Amino acid sequence: MIVKKIDMHMHCSDIDEYNVTNKSIHFATPLDVRKMYDILGVEKGLVLPGGASPECGTNAMSTREVREMVKKNPQTIGWWYVSVDPRNIKNSPESDFTPLLMHYKSQGARGISELTANMNLDDPKMLNFFHHCEKCNMPVILHFGKSGTGYGVVDDLHLPRLDKVLTMFPNLTIMGHSMAFWSEFGSDVTDENRYDYLSGPIFKPGAVFYLMKKHRNLVADLSAMSGYSAMLRSPELTYGFLEEFADSIIYATDIAASNWIDMPQAKLSQFLDEAVQNKRISQGTYEKICRKNALRILEENN
Repeated sequence: MIVKKIDMHMHCSDIDEYNVTNKSIHFATPLDVRKMYDILGVEKGLVLPGGASPECGTNAMSTREVREMVKKNPQTIGWWYVSVDPRNIKNSPESDFTPLLMHYKSQGARGISELTANMNLDDPKMLNFFHHCEKCNMPVILHFGKSGTGYGVVDDLHLPRLDKVLTMFPNLTIMGHSMAFWSEFGSDVTDENRYDYLSGPIFKPGAVFYLMKKHRNLVADLSAMSGYSAMLRSPELTYGFLEEFADSIIYATDIAASNWIDMPQAKLSQFLDEAVQNKRISQGTYEKICRKNALRILEENN
């Protein structure tokens, strides 16, 4: 049976405007998202505002703007995370984020929007920030990037820093996302290709499998082309992955542009629907990945 999905990773803007770095792309509005959700079979989603990190601040939205957008579009946006940079407050490894995070939580924020600061994942400022996120029970979404280029938190090949952080903060839910995370789905990843959309069959599982077996607080975010392309590489391995880690995988889109529905990764919804219809994954696994895990994470942090 097909169920309505919950989208755990979406971006939109309260006004129709173009991306200042690429004027051919318009940010998705809540109306755009609703139209796409109706096609995808999504009930509603979690909006992730950006702008806290200068490395990824082309569409900055204040917390007040995000709250108002959610309030005006409850049929499409069910929840929101707040955008905070580990360098905020005093740019210090001793900054006290707890009052700030608890304030945002009292306003309705359920977690921390994807971290895009181009800093080592185990930088003292990062570790301090994670400490306060764990203390305040605020999950974190990580966008992994390349050091010194673009945006995203920085780790080495096979994600040893993520392993360290997950061990240090066992009660902090951390969601992994982007190419440098999903390239680790197979063991064939190298320093040269880890920021690419990898393709081709996988003969041996990669670090993502190891980390998810070791850490119950790691959640795999299937959004974007990075997640979808990983799922397509070796279907049999993918179905086994979905079953084995059914409690720790979430459906997500990474909608940002108004034309996102025309992109290949939009087919993830259909991929999951067909997987359960063709009995490649169980109904229980399908429902957990498509909505139950999302609702549990969102309610645990209410």
